[in-house]
Amino acid sequence: MLAGTSGITALEWRTGRMDDTPILRRAIAQLEAYFAGDLRDFTVPIRLRCSEFQQTVCAAMTAIPFGETRSYGDLADQLGVPAQAIGQACGGNPVPIIIPCHRVLGTNGLGGYSGDGGIETKVWLLRHEGAAGLLI
Repeated sequence: MLAGTSGITALEWRTGRMDDTPILRRAIAQLEAYFAGDLRDFTVPIRLRCSEFQQTVCAAMTAIPFGETRSYGDLADQLGVPAQAIGQACGGNPVPIIIPCHRVLGTNGLGGYSGDGGIETKVWLLRHEGAAGLLI
């Protein structure tokens, strides 16, 4: 995980040394609570370093409630852009899980996933949130 002084800037899939800051400790605690089933909404501050469009799509993904999904087309209609642009923005999500791109699905399938493990991770996250009925 990477953080600036005012928020999380990226969540990366690797192990190793990480700076010890209050924001990172808070993010780790929230991720642990999420995986334990005790947290549905992240409140750790996020500071995105990306285009305004990417930030808009990330805000739309963050608004999808725990255990619910939307399609790329739903977000495209909401934002008035092509679904392909939504897919590209989801794939460029710098903070997976905390910004829940796993909750965005294709019309005829799962779509992709930008985090480690790809589709298998997306399926696990959807099951963890009780949205697995959509996968059957």
